[in-house]
Amino acid sequence: MLSAPDDDLNVPINGFRVWYSSYSSIDWLHDAIKDSVRFSRLRRGKSLRSHLRLAFDKSLGWIIVTIVGFLTAVVAFLVVRSEQWFFDAKDGYCATGWWKAKRFCCPNSLDSRVSNVTMCANWVDWSATFMPWVDHGATENNYVDYISYTLVAVLWATASSLLTIHLTASTSFNTRKDSSVWSLRSDKADDKHPISSIKRRTMYYAAGSGIPEIKTILSGFVIHGYLGVRTLFTKSFGLALSVGSGLSLGKEGPFVHIASCIGNIVSRFHRKYENNEAKRREILSAACAAGVAVAFGAPIGGTLFSLEEVSYYFPPKVMWRSFFCAMIAAITLKFLDPFGTGKLVLFQVTYDRDWHAFELIFFVLLGVFGGIYGAYFSKLNYRWSRDIRSKTWLGKHPILEVILVTLVTAIFCFLNPYTRMGGTELVYILFSECHTGAVMLIKGVLTIVTFGIKLPAGIFIPTLGVGACAGRILGMVVRHLQWRYPNSAVFSVCNGDGDCIIPGLYAMVGAAAALSGVTRTTVSLAVIMFELTDTLTYAVPVMLSVLVAKTVADALEPKGIYDLVIELSQLPYLDAKHEYLWSNFSIKDVTDRGVSVIRVDARNTLISLRNQLQALLDSGHDDSGFPILRRSEASGKQRMVGYVGASELEHALAIVTEDADEEVNFQSRELSRERDLTSSWIDDGTEVGDSFDFSVYMDEAPLTIQSHAPLELLHRFFVNLGARYVIVTDTDGNYEGVIEKKTWLAFLSGLEGKS
Repeated sequence: MLSAPDDDLNVPINGFRVWYSSYSSIDWLHDAIKDSVRFSRLRRGKSLRSHLRLAFDKSLGWIIVTIVGFLTAVVAFLVVRSEQWFFDAKDGYCATGWWKAKRFCCPNSLDSRVSNVTMCANWVDWSATFMPWVDHGATENNYVDYISYTLVAVLWATASSLLTIHLTASTSFNTRKDSSVWSLRSDKADDKHPISSIKRRTMYYAAGSGIPEIKTILSGFVIHGYLGVRTLFTKSFGLALSVGSGLSLGKEGPFVHIASCIGNIVSRFHRKYENNEAKRREILSAACAAGVAVAFGAPIGGTLFSLEEVSYYFPPKVMWRSFFCAMIAAITLKFLDPFGTGKLVLFQVTYDRDWHAFELIFFVLLGVFGGIYGAYFSKLNYRWSRDIRSKTWLGKHPILEVILVTLVTAIFCFLNPYTRMGGTELVYILFSECHTGAVMLIKGVLTIVTFGIKLPAGIFIPTLGVGACAGRILGMVVRHLQWRYPNSAVFSVCNGDGDCIIPGLYAMVGAAAALSGVTRTTVSLAVIMFELTDTLTYAVPVMLSVLVAKTVADALEPKGIYDLVIELSQLPYLDAKHEYLWSNFSIKDVTDRGVSVIRVDARNTLISLRNQLQALLDSGHDDSGFPILRRSEASGKQRMVGYVGASELEHALAIVTEDADEEVNFQSRELSRERDLTSSWIDDGTEVGDSFDFSVYMDEAPLTIQSHAPLELLHRFFVNLGARYVIVTDTDGNYEGVIEKKTWLAFLSGLEGKS
């Protein structure tokens, strides 16, 4: 390792930064430089204490992911146990202990649900409680069970929705980082108007699966409160209630959000991650892997899911920590044993027979079905949310929508034992050797209208259930053909074996294909299925169906369900994997030349800067800033001096309480050696020297690009370098305009619409 020079603490850091506000993009480059300077300072120490601090700093990331993995498993255990009790409470209670779910009260509860016959003396149905004088199996009992089942389901779903709406509405979060620090005092009329806040659509942080929002956060955007303690509690408890209500939703996707909340909370206990948004996203990537690991019992698949689906920045170091975090979560959950079976998930199955070459054509058909289903499910759910949920009375009454969807679900699902049981149990039944009813259509339609209502809800299990239904139906058809024509050349490899065809295998392949069609995941999904079955015997069937499903789905609908939710929610997500056709567009077509600028050769006072900032925020550009220019004496054109963000300027103005006509200085100057460069964050009470010298907040080396450069190069600035803004100059280096990240996102969105 190269030794640090003596003056490594005085390297430029591109100005101080204040805390990011919500819906703003982080500065990846600034955070990388800041962490490099911080680490250089740690390495300079020669004492034993310095060496211990350095060793602790290097191991801190591993310590945090260990804690995150452990806590994720504990929360997952509590959610699963609670969800089981809530779900079974719709049918009755356990006589030996009211807190016991039916699984722990009756050892054969799963079989009794399928046969719809109560086989356990310890379990008491609500009909036996309210009408003990009526014989078991009488019509009156069925009515009581039906009504109690529906009422309890509505109660759980309504409670979950109320918690989500009243505890996690985006308007209820006003953190220290978002609160206005404006305190400039003046007697002028313009000072009567405070810095205005931008009105945004209300988000409910605990609603949905959370994966689209996690993708947006990991791509470099800030949503304060989304990963906080309040959201963690609401998501966990609300998820147990919503799944327990029997709605067509799953808990696996929300586990990723729950794990990310834990990762965010734990990482904030040390300044290394508290004060560096880019570094904290490394922990969040590892937490996502732990979330999938506890959902499917698949630590390897969880690591690949974090890489393939949610993470934006995933170097080898993050991959190792993600794998370690997922392993800790899986081991902890194994010891906790939430299902009482010794398995990490309920639908872990093992087959002891191999597949045959002639079955490949049927696996391809399942892949085609999965692709078609995934594409049209995404389309229908998107249009339902956009055209019906958002534009009708349902959008204004989300709790009433939850009640109606729960009523419809309970009415249609109670009479059929397969639709009545939980989604996880249904997948287990379909994967195992048993007969099944026609539940595919009911589950598919209900999931379309359920996904997106205002309560915690995942998409994995309902999709797996639909795909498993389709796969088992096809498997039973193929097995029937093999029984009917045992001497056919196609089935000659079976040699008359009646168990040659395994419908459960077809169910597993169909489930993987459907989930791939909906979410567009491939490698991670295939590995998750391998880990669920504890074998690589069926690697080829699963891989083939997944690839076919994604290909077909991409041809019918380019965006998966998560990308469509991002578009519907208007989240500022920059997709690094998407390829664009730039046509005849150039950088000049996207350059903002009308942005307000600060000229250092003019007189800049507190009040003039305040008015510029007020105008900028009123226009909705709260994630913007001001180019700082100087007129060239030779050419008469404007030359770049630096760039100051709106948040930094607001803070600089807020800490100055003198005369509003006092002049402010933006002249570039050498940073003093005494200044602590290892913390480039401005926090409450931080002293920055001369309060009228705003150059300390200025980025003196912003990324620049010439106006005749190709758009692909500009795209790489935002994607690979994580730039918040890029300054556009002409061939002589004269200032022309600015391209901000959100402006670039709007341009890409319009480009997609035209294509």
